[in-house]
Amino acid sequence: MRTPIVAPSLLAADFANLQSAIEMVNQSQADWLHLDIMDGVFVPNISFGMPVCEAVQRHATKPLDVHLMVVQPERYLEAFSRLGASIISVHYEACPHLHRTLQQIKQLGCKAGIAINPHTPVEALRDILHEADLVCMMSVNPGFGGQKFIEHTYDKVRRLRRMIDERGLQTLIEIDGGVKQSNAADLLAAGADVLVAGSFVFSAADPLHTIATLKQTTA
Repeated sequence: MRTPIVAPSLLAADFANLQSAIEMVNQSQADWLHLDIMDGVFVPNISFGMPVCEAVQRHATKPLDVHLMVVQPERYLEAFSRLGASIISVHYEACPHLHRTLQQIKQLGCKAGIAINPHTPVEALRDILHEADLVCMMSVNPGFGGQKFIEHTYDKVRRLRRMIDERGLQTLIEIDGGVKQSNAADLLAAGADVLVAGSFVFSAADPLHTIATLKQTTA
């Protein structure tokens, strides 16, 4: 039986009430708190940066899952590690020296993740997968919350799960974008481990119940 790690995405929270949103996640059955860092260059949007992350860290009791949607992410790894990140994911498409970047993340004491855009085949990770603690698979185009889930993601998850299992790796598969109750079980059945949920959680009438329902999903 597969049960998910649930990581609510703060990108979908009310930015005027971030402390309340963080405290809600603290009280919930969520496992991690997902932070999307956007630079307006790698993706066509700007979210929040280090000062906000520092403020989040002061209130969060869940591990911080930091997703860097930025160019030259290696410039910011030490800062986000210092600000409390437990997991740092960098984009395959943004890292010409990905092996070096993953090693840098690990040397800082964080779990190292590789994020991939919807158009990037999982087979591109074959020679680096063993260095990753996590693969963050984008199931929408990165940059904005509330987008429609890309159905081809299921096939990508199955292919990546086969790659991981055939090599006896412990790499986690994280799904980021358009996750909701109607696709959670199918994602777990395909081989996903971590569900990032933004709008589905923070737009819900009862976010605590919504998180609990996601957490109780099995496949």
